[in-house]
Amino acid sequence: MSYANSRIPTSAQDAVHGDLIRQVERHRDRPFAKPFAQYNRAAFDVAMSGWDQAAPLILDAGCGVAHSTIALARAHPDHWVIGVDQSADRLARRKPYPDALMPKNMVLVRADLLDFWRLMEQAGLRLARHYVLYPNPWPKIGHLGRRWHAHSVFPTLPRLGGVLECRTNWQVYIQEYAIALGLLIGRPVAWESFEAKTPLTPFERKYRDSGQPLYRAVVDLDAPG
Repeated sequence: MSYANSRIPTSAQDAVHGDLIRQVERHRDRPFAKPFAQYNRAAFDVAMSGWDQAAPLILDAGCGVAHSTIALARAHPDHWVIGVDQSADRLARRKPYPDALMPKNMVLVRADLLDFWRLMEQAGLRLARHYVLYPNPWPKIGHLGRRWHAHSVFPTLPRLGGVLECRTNWQVYIQEYAIALGLLIGRPVAWESFEAKTPLTPFERKYRDSGQPLYRAVVDLDAPG
C-alpha cells in the first residue's frame, strides 16, 4: 500500500508473529556473545573521546544521514549525542552545514550496532535518551529474527536505561516491539499513533507528507515498575 511517493511496509503477516515471544525468551536466556570487531571498538573509542564524562548521553541508533542526531544535539545542548550508523555513505550525506554551524555536543561514528550497544553496556554506561527511529521493518514473515526486537542483541537495549523511544510506520512492528520490550522489563509497554509536527528524520518527513500513520513507543526504563 502506498501514499503519494511513500510506501507502507506490505507483508503476508498482518498481526504479531506467532514465534515472537519464544524468540525473545530464548535471547533473554542465552546472552549474545559474538566477539567484537576491531573497527567497532575503534568507533566506540572515537564516540567516547569527545565526552566529558559528565554530560548525559543520548544515542541515536541507526542515525542514517544524521538529521535526527543534529536535531537532538540542538534540542539537548547539555547532553553528549552519539549518532551511529553502519553506512559510511549515509553518514557522509549529513546536512551540509559548515562546521561553525554544527552542534559541538555530538559525534557521528560508523559502527555496527550489534557491537556498539554491547560495548556501551560493557563500559557500564547509562543513557539519558535512546532513539531507534524507523529501523528496517523486515516485513517478510521469515525475517522475524532480523527485526531488532526479535534479534539476539535486543536484551542489551533495556539494560542501557534511560528513555527509550522507537518509531515506525508499520503497526505490526510497534506492536511486536512493545510486547518484546515489555517481556524483558517485566511491565507493559504502551504504543501509540502520533503526528510528527517536526519530523526528526527524512523518512519521517516523507511518511508524514505522504499521509501515512506513524507509531511510537516511549518508555522510561529507569522509572519505578
